[in-house]
Amino acid sequence: MQLKGKTAIVTGGASGFGEGIARAFASEGARVLVADINADGAEAIASDIDGVAAQVDVSNAASVASLAKHALSTFGHIDILVNNAGITHLPQAMEDVTEEEFDRVLAVNAKSVYLTARHLVPHFKARQAGAILNVASTAGVSPRPRLNWYNASKGWMITATKAMAVELAPHGVRVNAINPVAGETPLLKSFMGEDTPETREKFLSTIPLGRFSTPQDMGAAATFLCSDSASMITGVAMEVDGGRCI
Repeated sequence: MQLKGKTAIVTGGASGFGEGIARAFASEGARVLVADINADGAEAIASDIDGVAAQVDVSNAASVASLAKHALSTFGHIDILVNNAGITHLPQAMEDVTEEEFDRVLAVNAKSVYLTARHLVPHFKARQAGAILNVASTAGVSPRPRLNWYNASKGWMITATKAMAVELAPHGVRVNAINPVAGETPLLKSFMGEDTPETREKFLSTIPLGRFSTPQDMGAAATFLCSDSASMITGVAMEVDGGRCI
């Protein structure tokens, strides 16, 4: 029960890594608000873990403001914020990505971190406590070709994590990130371009441990970094990647 008595918001919590993190937090004693653009999915996961659900578009200021207000009115205070919601563009030459696709990737993967900070950092500062976890990617450390602007958005998130950590440390707020390698989530097919035995084998050949990451892997890493056991850890971007970035 590493998170007993804690309250947490997990964006993109209806599926994939976000679902794994939400489930892990709940199993470790936290009260979890599952936030997702997929309202039905958020409700289903929240119901399963005895949590709370909220629909949110993390790229929209009014929607994030509403989420923060809902979380605070429901829980009274927030201990943990997980910025997990993310999207990618399909693998293609960088110049072929449309402006609309570029804007959407940066809005969901980068602007969302800014928006949640605007609406929740004042609360953390007032309490002189809190843990923020940004779900970045190995793509921000060791970029793959043809995912250029997705790579860049995750590199942005890693830099933002470190900058946030330095600025918020005097206020008792820790900020860390995890860098997952691609895993068994709804985005896997988008990363690979197509999901075939051949593309899976090629992808897996770049991961020394020889398997994709799982939502459970991310849940375990997130639980540790957001727990009091990690009270001296801030500004870290932890690779949860089976050795991919070595």
